[in-house]
Amino acid sequence: MHGTRATNATLLTGLCAGVAVVHDCDLAVCAPFPYLGQVSACLHGSGISWGAQDVSKHEQGAFTGEVSPAMLNDFGCQWALVGHSERRAFHGESDQLVAEKAAAALKAGITPVVCVGETRAEQEAGLTTEVISRQLAPVLALGAESLAKMVLAYEPVWAIGTGLTATPQQAQDVHAFIRSQLSGLGVPQVRVLYGGSVKASNALSLFAMSDIDGALVGGASLVAEEFLRIAAA
Repeated sequence: MHGTRATNATLLTGLCAGVAVVHDCDLAVCAPFPYLGQVSACLHGSGISWGAQDVSKHEQGAFTGEVSPAMLNDFGCQWALVGHSERRAFHGESDQLVAEKAAAALKAGITPVVCVGETRAEQEAGLTTEVISRQLAPVLALGAESLAKMVLAYEPVWAIGTGLTATPQQAQDVHAFIRSQLSGLGVPQVRVLYGGSVKASNALSLFAMSDIDGALVGGASLVAEEFLRIAAA
C-alpha cells in the first residue's frame, strides 16, 4: 500500500525509460486498485504489463468493497496476485479461498499469481514442505488445464520485509519441491517465482537456480533503477 499519483508517475516513467535494456523477460507491475488506470495509461506501449494486488472470488453482486475479475478484465488487467502472505495473515484468507480466487481470475481471462510460503516458526520447525503442500492442495485440485495458465510464487514469510533472504539453495529446494508437485500433474512448465527480499544484489544468484523462473519483487520495486537491475539479472 504505497504510492501517490506523483510518485507513481516518477516510478512508471523510470521503468518505461529503462525497459529497453531488458530482454527475454516478462515484466509486470501490480498496483493498488485506485491507481490501476494511471498504471495502464503510463505503461501503454512500453512492453510492461500490469495487474492487481488482489481480486474477489465473486463475479458480481452485493459484496461491497470487493473488486471482481470481470471489472479488472474490463480495463485490460492481465494479472492478479492471490493469496499473498499479507492477505493470508491480516485478512484470514484460507487456502480454499485462494484457490477460488485463482479460479475466478482464470475464468475472466486474468492470470493469477498464486502465492505460498511458510512463517519463520514453521520454517524453524521443519514444516516448510508440509505447509506448502497444504497451501497448494486446493490449487492443484483445480487440475492441469487451470494450472498451466497460472504463475506460482514462493514467498517465505520470514524473508518478506525483514532483510532476511533465503539462500539461493534454500529457495531452490522449495522451488524444486513445488516443481515436483507440478510435474506429478503433467505441468512442469508452470513458472514459479521467488519473493522474499529480492534485490539487485542477490537477484543473479537466485535466478541461477534451475527451478527459479523469476521474482515477485516487493520493496525493491518501488525504485525504478533497482527493479530494472533485477529484471536485467
